[in-house]
Amino acid sequence: MNDRKQRVIKIAHELFIEKGYQATSIQDILEYSGISKGTFYNYFSSKSDLLVALFQMIYSKLEQERNQLLIGQEPSNINIFIKQMELILQTNRNNKLFTLFEEVIFINDIDVKHFIKQGNFKMLNWLYARFLDIFGESKEPYLLDCAIMFIGILHHNIKYTDLADELDLSVHQVVKYSVERLVKIVEEVSLAGEQLIKPELLKNWIPACKTSVTIQQELNECICKMKKKLTQCEEQAKYQELLEFIHNECNHTKIPRKFLIESTLVALNKAQPFFEEKELQKLHQLVALNIKSKNPIE
Repeated sequence: MNDRKQRVIKIAHELFIEKGYQATSIQDILEYSGISKGTFYNYFSSKSDLLVALFQMIYSKLEQERNQLLIGQEPSNINIFIKQMELILQTNRNNKLFTLFEEVIFINDIDVKHFIKQGNFKMLNWLYARFLDIFGESKEPYLLDCAIMFIGILHHNIKYTDLADELDLSVHQVVKYSVERLVKIVEEVSLAGEQLIKPELLKNWIPACKTSVTIQQELNECICKMKKKLTQCEEQAKYQELLEFIHNECNHTKIPRKFLIESTLVALNKAQPFFEEKELQKLHQLVALNIKSKNPIE
């Protein structure tokens, strides 16, 4: 990311904190950052796209710093985990992310909602993996449940200790207290042998990156082969345009618009003399897998 784009994101962040996300217009961002509307849309497709870029920039740096805390340390050391959680909460506080999340979670923007939802799943997946490091594989069946409960405990402890100014509690105190409760919960749940949500569900919530890449590659190859078959077709331009739309929608949007793609696939079926039925079926299957990999939970 170039320096100028980063500067626009930082200025927008300041405006979102000062005025609120919804009250900040693109024109405000243009005036404060000193860029033209054309430059803005060269960087971002919309204000929500900028917001997602802001979240990505913050969390990319956070992940690096969080992972650095483990270098040269035993993964099972619960004190390292406490430091990692302190870092996460302090980053959220410093960047006023709790306030931003509370505002944008209720707006009807599919890209922002999808990003936040996937971010929540990634955090849950990271917690589950860290709990495996700390508590061991014997507790594995119960650790997803414990990760979900821990998020709730920590979130509410932070929320209400922040509201109670007279308590004057540090982030470290809140995290340490919450982690101590977590240890007891893991012991209790594993002794009871009770499981609410199976850890295997994480695979459905967060599809593996390699799988998504493979699907994308197969889809692109399929579309490319079909385009080449249209050289002798009288309506070549029309069907190539339909294939190009599917390619762009599946490659360049965060969440492909399923209803538009399905309409396009129906229109492509009319080119069946040039495409074998198995080719069209393969295209339908790859498109469906692509959509699922980008939006695993409706």
